[in-house]
Amino acid sequence: MTFKIVSDSSADMLKLDKVPFASVPLTIRAGEQIFVDDASCDPAAMTDYMLSYKGKSSTACPGTQDWLDAFGDAEAVFCVTLTSNLSGSYNSARVAAEEYTEAHPGRRVHVVDTLSAGPELRLVVEKLQALILAGTDFDTIVREIEAYHKRCYLVFSLQSLHNFVANGRVSPAVGALVGLLGIRVVGRASEVGTLEPLSKVRGDRKALPEIIDLMKKFGWTGGKIRIAHNDNEQLASAIRDGLKALHEKLDVAVYHTRGLCSYYAERGGVLVGFEGA
Repeated sequence: MTFKIVSDSSADMLKLDKVPFASVPLTIRAGEQIFVDDASCDPAAMTDYMLSYKGKSSTACPGTQDWLDAFGDAEAVFCVTLTSNLSGSYNSARVAAEEYTEAHPGRRVHVVDTLSAGPELRLVVEKLQALILAGTDFDTIVREIEAYHKRCYLVFSLQSLHNFVANGRVSPAVGALVGLLGIRVVGRASEVGTLEPLSKVRGDRKALPEIIDLMKKFGWTGGKIRIAHNDNEQLASAIRDGLKALHEKLDVAVYHTRGLCSYYAERGGVLVGFEGA
């Protein structure tokens, strides 16, 4: 059986070693300006544009045909999507999965609604990669990946909620408080896949222990960590180093967000995906 992993672009991944992989782009629109979150997207230029843009903005999920094109001719496909409570990506992938299996009897597609974004999707993709390379059969992978993503978490520190407000995801009253006098919002992806602010702190120095404490609260004891940031490598690296001080042998990676996650994290935002309890 030939396997393939397909993720929407909120996973911030364009390629994967040893297992066939495709990234299906979401789209960001600001007035007449459109940014497609594929290999040609320049996250820094997009972030600069969004900082100067004063109007409403929005995002669009991949269409059914986009997913079908990404499936190719694989016999077994695993789709990993952005939370269904912030995007239609999951529903679009589900429709594509139904059409694909109807058109190709005997082929299999499983869609994972991560109820999260960014680094947590990357953790799920990497786990699927490991299971496939280990020779695990399709049904066992389904069981194991559903159990795995329930013990993965996402916490974040954001310096601005402007794009969440512009996209109708957060009320203007809440958004207005973040960014003033260096205020950061620290929170997590909730159990139902929504943005859940948990505290407000002043500056990255105070955000650092808040994030580490949150990770401990949700059961992190040394598991894998993926840290994505939008032009805030200083805080991302400080989180990595603080966690390494707790567990020296740590599987952790720090990287820059791509288009969709850069849009929502905004400049200075940091997203931490990790394995917990």
